[in-house]
Amino acid sequence: MTHQSPVALTVPEPPAIAPEQTAFMARYLETLTLVERLHRLLLDVIKDEFERLGVLEVNPVQGLLLFNVGNHEVTAGELKSRGYYQGSNVSYNLKKLVQLGYMHHQRCQIDRRAVRVRLTQEGRRIRDIVGKLFATHALGLVEKGVMGFGEIEEITATLRQVERYWGDQIRYIY
Repeated sequence: MTHQSPVALTVPEPPAIAPEQTAFMARYLETLTLVERLHRLLLDVIKDEFERLGVLEVNPVQGLLLFNVGNHEVTAGELKSRGYYQGSNVSYNLKKLVQLGYMHHQRCQIDRRAVRVRLTQEGRRIRDIVGKLFATHALGLVEKGVMGFGEIEEITATLRQVERYWGDQIRYIY
């Protein structure tokens, strides 16, 4: 029996960064960290609100899912394609929300493989809790002078540009 040496993986070197780009790179990495941290904080804020109101069956991700579905009737694929969730995550959470009575589900008449979901009355109650929480926060940001309409417009426009850039990197990498 002969032993073969493992195949060496070759990882390409990252492109050299010009000195003037170093500061930009540092800010970019800080922005990535902030985006991740903000998402985790958002989930913690929702979790705290649910605990305060005694909503214990629904986790924060499921609460956001109910909020994002809103008054629509959607499939898991539609939620995934809108960029809200990854496939396995959305399927698991939709199934759980149906079992808990927060969503109705029904097979599509045209494509019997697809299942359409919509909120039940109890699901709409959770959606409203999350919506009120967001409205309270939006008002608080303005009242406390954290940001106004101009700042939120600028942040949103910039984040959309980054979203498009990242999307292009995924779609057109090869």
